[in-house]
Amino acid sequence: MESTRINVQRTTDSDGAPAPKPDQPDQDRSEAAQDQSTAAQDPSRTALPELADADWMHHGAAFAETSFWTVARRLPSIIRQAVLLAWRVSRVDTLAAIGLNIVAGIMITFGLLATSTVLRELFASGPTPDRVRSAAPGLVVAALAVIAKGGLSIAAGWAQARLAPQINYRVELRLFEATTAVDLAAFDDAGFAEEMDRARDRGMTEAASIVDDTVNLITGVVGVAATAAAVTVIQPLLLPCLLVAAVPSAVTAVRIARREYVALLARITRRRRMWMLAHLMANRHTAVEVRTYQMRGFLLGEYRRVMTMETAAQLRLVRSQTSTRVGGGSLAGLATFAVYGVLGWLLLAGVVPLAAAATALLALQAARTSLGNTIHATNSLYEDALYYRDFLTFLDRADARTRGAGGGTVSGFEEIEVDDVSLHYPDTDRPAVDRVSLTVRRGEVIALVGENGSGKTTLAKLLAGLYQPTGGTIRWDGVDIGTLDPTSVGGQVAVLSQDWWKFPFTARQNITVGRYDRPEDAGPSVVDAATAASAHEMVTGLPRGYDTLLDRGFRDGHDLSGGQWQRLVAARGLYREGRLLICDEPSAALDARAEHALFQQFRRHPDRTVVLITHRLANVRHADRIYVMRDGRLIEQGDHERLVAADGLYRELFDLQASGYAESGGYPGPTGYPD
Repeated sequence: MESTRINVQRTTDSDGAPAPKPDQPDQDRSEAAQDQSTAAQDPSRTALPELADADWMHHGAAFAETSFWTVARRLPSIIRQAVLLAWRVSRVDTLAAIGLNIVAGIMITFGLLATSTVLRELFASGPTPDRVRSAAPGLVVAALAVIAKGGLSIAAGWAQARLAPQINYRVELRLFEATTAVDLAAFDDAGFAEEMDRARDRGMTEAASIVDDTVNLITGVVGVAATAAAVTVIQPLLLPCLLVAAVPSAVTAVRIARREYVALLARITRRRRMWMLAHLMANRHTAVEVRTYQMRGFLLGEYRRVMTMETAAQLRLVRSQTSTRVGGGSLAGLATFAVYGVLGWLLLAGVVPLAAAATALLALQAARTSLGNTIHATNSLYEDALYYRDFLTFLDRADARTRGAGGGTVSGFEEIEVDDVSLHYPDTDRPAVDRVSLTVRRGEVIALVGENGSGKTTLAKLLAGLYQPTGGTIRWDGVDIGTLDPTSVGGQVAVLSQDWWKFPFTARQNITVGRYDRPEDAGPSVVDAATAASAHEMVTGLPRGYDTLLDRGFRDGHDLSGGQWQRLVAARGLYREGRLLICDEPSAALDARAEHALFQQFRRHPDRTVVLITHRLANVRHADRIYVMRDGRLIEQGDHERLVAADGLYRELFDLQASGYAESGGYPGPTGYPD
């Protein structure tokens, strides 16, 4: 009756070989050592670094050592948590599922007692017709009890089944409310990503399971109690035997639950690696490069390596679970044999009559069924509660990394002041932005220039309020941005990013999602935004124009080239009409004509400030101010003429680009460089 869920046992060490536990049997130790030796001899098995185990593996190992009695002490708290979850979703269905099952269990007692009366009358002396007539009332009661139990169980099952979709809806919505509200910086933390995977992959799905398991547990306990009550009436000496017979199965179930929980924790790292490799090998977007660079052998080799460890771990888990089941089943069989032996002795000694003994056998069979359901529900409940706790823990951590609503509101700004601001990404020694100070005013066009990794994009995200600085202060019109309502600040910002996502929506929705909650006549129309981004003619040329679905994964879906997508993304940013427009390499995939048209839209606008990040320095010549960054620091600032005259990094980068045009006969600009 135990859970049959099979997962992977234990984690791997840094070399990718299974790491034996301190108390692992000698055979397992030798297998692990053999795996390590094989990995050392075969370099292909370590072509990719193995994902490291997270700190929560120690948390899982602690659960693996939890005793049976500790589990028993925790069950009331778990049950209370599950009932509270169900109660919040639907009080009526919760009451029906639990209450009707309890009443159905009580019917077992009436049925057994009525059966005992029937057997006593049938085994009594006298003519057979008289005995049958005497047994008839009890037989009617027994039949009614069976019918009532069946009807109540069906009604309870209906209410129990209604709870699952309601709980799933509530829990899934709660998870995505957390993941969409959490600070952007959380996604730069690898530990947060793993916690999110655990919560989504299993923790979220177990919410309905713990409620279902709780109802099943209550039903099983009521069945055992009802049977025990009948056994007590028939012969009290049988009750201790019944309880003793349950202990081996209960202990076995809990041990298996602990092992499966630790197995899942160990499996997550490998499963993420397998998912990554599977995604690379079976994906339309990666197919070209996989074939161009003939990566098939490499990817299949990595997948075989991880799958070999996965399979070996599963086989070890199956072996250990089978040993546990054999031991537990043997003890349970001996306990059951002892119960039957006691019953036979009581019958031979004349302590119980034949009718009572026969009823006791029926009661023991009913008790075995209810006990099996109870043990299975206990196993599943304890195991599922561990996963559900991961879900709750993730929500707590996500809430801790979410800025709450509230604070001052803004409807625009005159000036944004960056005062000695720094930002460290998690697990990095060097700051991405290091003590930067600058001022951005309404209506200006400023440019952030520098080599790759200089901190330009990070600084732009700080200006937009997407990140909170780890040092220094950002002020909007003299007010610390940390004291302002994040939603209000975000409403003033539009971003044209170099990394965009191809949303599987129509062309129109891909634009309007930039400001989905406003009427179209309250700002630029879809056509206006698309025209400004040189996307209108491209969109109207699609099979269904603005109503064309942009994803080939769906029927009648269509795809765009990189440059076409970038035009659409630019239209989204212009449709949003933010007071602060951040353009991070907005023309990287555009042709020269589209790029020229787009940059015309970035010229001075009295109510819009533009922060432009680009490596094409010809596009920043007309910016009001140019800020040059290196290694996260601001090293130069000024307009184009001043920076060229300063003969610093900006002049060096500009000369490198200008030399290509000069050699090809490009037209020189006012400063002597090609325009």
